[in-house]
Amino acid sequence: MFLGTHSPRLDEKGRIILPAKFREELAGGLVLTRGQEHCIYIFSAREFEKVHEQMRSAPISNRQARDYIRVFLSGASDEVPDKQGRVTIPATLRAYAGLDRELAVIGAGNRAEIWDATAWADYLAEQEKSFSETDDVAIPGLI
Repeated sequence: MFLGTHSPRLDEKGRIILPAKFREELAGGLVLTRGQEHCIYIFSAREFEKVHEQMRSAPISNRQARDYIRVFLSGASDEVPDKQGRVTIPATLRAYAGLDRELAVIGAGNRAEIWDATAWADYLAEQEKSFSETDDVAIPGLI
């Protein structure tokens, strides 16, 4: 499970060093793809297969599902971290997420997300009020 917030930097070659806590889960390969709210999703190869299987169950006649799948999969890039735990973020994904040098890599349960550090801070500030007002009707299991 991916948890926490980390602050790696994007190097001049478009690479990041994955947070140490995430490396074991991602060592065998990972998939980067467009995420919602202009971040980049990071899935382990195994988890991406599960997500893809769920998507395949959507009826091809559902336009919203087709549109989502096209955007999600057309931006996907499978990568393998190097021995130092670095992974290259393709230029198209860096542009999509508006990444600058300073990043925020957050754990989001079954995936991690890469955000531009300023965009993440802005998003978090914007969501704080609704976060504090969320109840167990919206998210089952909340205490």
